[in-house]
Amino acid sequence: MHIEPGTVAGAKLVLSYATGLAAGCVAANLVVETMRERGVLSFAMQAIAATALVFTFLEILPHFAVGVSEVRFVPGSTLFLLFGPGPAAFALAVGLLLPSILFVSADLPQYGMNVTTLLVPLFAIQALAKRLIPSNTAYRNLQYSKALALSTAYQSGIVACVAFWALYGAGFGAANLYHIGWFAVSYALVALVQLEGDLAVLALAKQIGRRDCGRSCRQPHVEGMLPLITTMAVGPPVLLKRCIRFP
Repeated sequence: MHIEPGTVAGAKLVLSYATGLAAGCVAANLVVETMRERGVLSFAMQAIAATALVFTFLEILPHFAVGVSEVRFVPGSTLFLLFGPGPAAFALAVGLLLPSILFVSADLPQYGMNVTTLLVPLFAIQALAKRLIPSNTAYRNLQYSKALALSTAYQSGIVACVAFWALYGAGFGAANLYHIGWFAVSYALVALVQLEGDLAVLALAKQIGRRDCGRSCRQPHVEGMLPLITTMAVGPPVLLKRCIRFP
């Protein structure tokens, strides 16, 4: 998510640098753990695929400045369920940083707060998943209700983080509260599409899983990666074009 430039400025940016660094350290720890569990090559393949998805969702799909931030598709919970916390955290951090370096250097001062906004909800749903989902559960065996709970929690966390940075930077004035509310309502519309997309991807994984079990019931970490990635990349823009009009 991209907080509008100037929302947090001056000495207040120090907090965003601190939280961004802290979130980066937690993400790095998750990356190291994943490399130890799955190997460097496996992590690299998953991280590259996840980063490509983040870049597509954040930069290529339609996005709009609304109130205090931009409204973008952020598939954090889906990446978490498909790839695990390590690759998802890496992808969110790198996929957010690349456009700032390559295209819009003016966004770099906001990177700390933006990466915090993406990663803190990811860490929160990781903790939630430990309570809701038994360990070693294959993605295709997830219950729809649990996937929906994680997705809802992640998107709610995005809104909460954006609201925190806006209030921290610009205070509790009526105009700022209005802009925060307008962003929250607009993002809720996009979040509904993302929730439906998460359920659609899970349904596809279950279908692929049933066909695979006709030959073997082995459960790889990412079942049917290419069909799932294709669905995630192509489905949301089609839904956006047909179903949603933004101001």
